[in-house]
Amino acid sequence: MTLPRRTFVRLAASAAAAPAISRFAWAAADPSQAVRIVVGFAPDSAADIVARLLARSLSERTGQKFIVDNQTGIGGNIATEMVVNAAPDGHTLLMVGPSSAIDATLYDKLGFDFRRDIAPVAAAVRSPSVMLVNPSVPATTVGEFIAHAKSKPGALTMASAGVGTASHLAGELFKMTTGVEMVHVAYRGGAGAYADLLDGRADVYFPSLISAREHLKSGALRTLALPGDQATSTWFGVGAPRHTPAGIVERLNAEINAALADPQVAAQVAHGGGTVIAGSASDFGKLIADETEKWARVITASGTTLS
Repeated sequence: MTLPRRTFVRLAASAAAAPAISRFAWAAADPSQAVRIVVGFAPDSAADIVARLLARSLSERTGQKFIVDNQTGIGGNIATEMVVNAAPDGHTLLMVGPSSAIDATLYDKLGFDFRRDIAPVAAAVRSPSVMLVNPSVPATTVGEFIAHAKSKPGALTMASAGVGTASHLAGELFKMTTGVEMVHVAYRGGAGAYADLLDGRADVYFPSLISAREHLKSGALRTLALPGDQATSTWFGVGAPRHTPAGIVERLNAEINAALADPQVAAQVAHGGGTVIAGSASDFGKLIADETEKWARVITASGTTLS
């Protein structure tokens, strides 16, 4: 199958076949035009960390330059709208994550419909949410924390990276399933949440393990293991503008899966606190649909709004 010159020219028959044709295929397209992976969150966020790992691996595999473009704001929606309006030629991709599924319900008016306007390409990484507490909190297990919180209803503060973020809704889900009462304090990103948690101005925070790993290594914060029915996870993958040709989506899916299958990449993901979740584009589409439905229920039940 032959595609337009400014896109990818030939498709990989499978992830295993991709390395043999990668350099020829992208060189024949337009090696001067980098492929952008647009991230809706700041550098060093979990989404950014995964995107940079993918960009580096894909650049090395294919000979085509992949770069990360951080476009922050409005819960990741600025980045999404940028990709929605980009040419569907495989040169502009979106780092998709929980915010994409959450925002479909959280925002009343968006300039796009995520599931209609972004084509799923490939899932990449999943990371469990962790429950972090300041060491001053007298609890070393979830059960002890629940008992402590119930003894002081409404006295503990639950930090988040912002209203409607994955860390906020993971905390709301925890409150719903355990019956504890805590005051939600929203920050403008994870940096503020970590700062106040470290200083003892916040009691608990529910980030992804990827973003929490360095703080856990330092021993400055304590993590409490979440029971299976209360645990959530952060996940990331790649999307493309609607109407991106199926051949380009298939080719990108093959390359991403092959990159994730590299033992060195998988080891880096594991070291960072994640797990590889490769699969087909339709597999990723189902993940997005399932997560959208799950967070819609949590948002509705918790009464979470942006006002």
